[in-house]
Amino acid sequence: MSHHLDTPKRRVLSGLFGGRRGNRIGVANPTSIISIELMKKVGIFFPEAHLDPQKMAELAATGHEIVGFDSIMPEFSVQQEAEALGCLVDWGSPNMMPDAKTHPAKEAEDIVIPENILEKPSMKVVLKALEILRKNYGDHVAIIGKVMGPWTLSYHLAGVQEFLLWTLTDTSKVRQFLDRLKEVSILFANAQFQAGADVVVIADHATGDLVSPKTYQEFLLPVHQEMNQRIGGPTILHLCGNCSDRLRLFVEARFDAYHFEWQVDAKMAVKVVNHEMSLIGNIANKGVLFGGSPEDVYKQARYSIEAGVDILAPECAIPLQTPIENLRAIVEAAKEGYQ
Repeated sequence: MSHHLDTPKRRVLSGLFGGRRGNRIGVANPTSIISIELMKKVGIFFPEAHLDPQKMAELAATGHEIVGFDSIMPEFSVQQEAEALGCLVDWGSPNMMPDAKTHPAKEAEDIVIPENILEKPSMKVVLKALEILRKNYGDHVAIIGKVMGPWTLSYHLAGVQEFLLWTLTDTSKVRQFLDRLKEVSILFANAQFQAGADVVVIADHATGDLVSPKTYQEFLLPVHQEMNQRIGGPTILHLCGNCSDRLRLFVEARFDAYHFEWQVDAKMAVKVVNHEMSLIGNIANKGVLFGGSPEDVYKQARYSIEAGVDILAPECAIPLQTPIENLRAIVEAAKEGYQ
């Protein structure tokens, strides 16, 4: 029986739903694992890969083909929706991620959601890439989609400082922004499922260092609950920072999984979450994946596996200079199987 459970796709889905386990843990990337080294191997580089569906799909597939991850996730940037919503985006370079240069909304009325937003080039490219990946890998590998949540979109449209200030000075404006922008996240997520994603990551950067649990609970929790009700497939919350103090709120928000970072102790997280939501993570980026040796990566990965994390992953989009051998060490640790 167990050999049947050990396809990459089944490993990831089993971990996502806390179900019957195969021989080993799944290794997935809710966020980007593209590095300069991987770009060189296939001759496809940023920024083209953010804008051309064939290149996006092919570059994304290196995570499975070259590194050995059980998933493929084609959206490398956090700016795809921002451009469609009217921000001027600098699409960066091979060693620089894209960035929104303008913040066109000072009021909720300034938010213009185009009728045909899914047809906008920066969003359509992701849907097309997912279709290509579905066709080429969908029977065997987990295909992961990704959308920005309304908090992240508010940062892009209003600016981080401004938006955070309103959480103190103008709470009704914050609610209006979240209320309008959640529609983009829901629409795009459902379109990604239609295009071929098995699971969609909701990246919503109400980060642990800038936003308190109380602020999350007050503004974002009800919005996340509604989103999870209206999105037709499984969701992974991606939210950086030390969120040890609000893990139960993410369970309450009804996410299928939370993608967490090394600052959050895996043993503690497993205990607190109590299998009511899956945990994906949490290999440290800067100190270990980028700055450490394969042995360092292996050690952290084994700690997470033994702690009972459901799916192994880097904690966030990896630094572009991360060596491939360090990424492969995550897969090696997974292959050792469960204790």
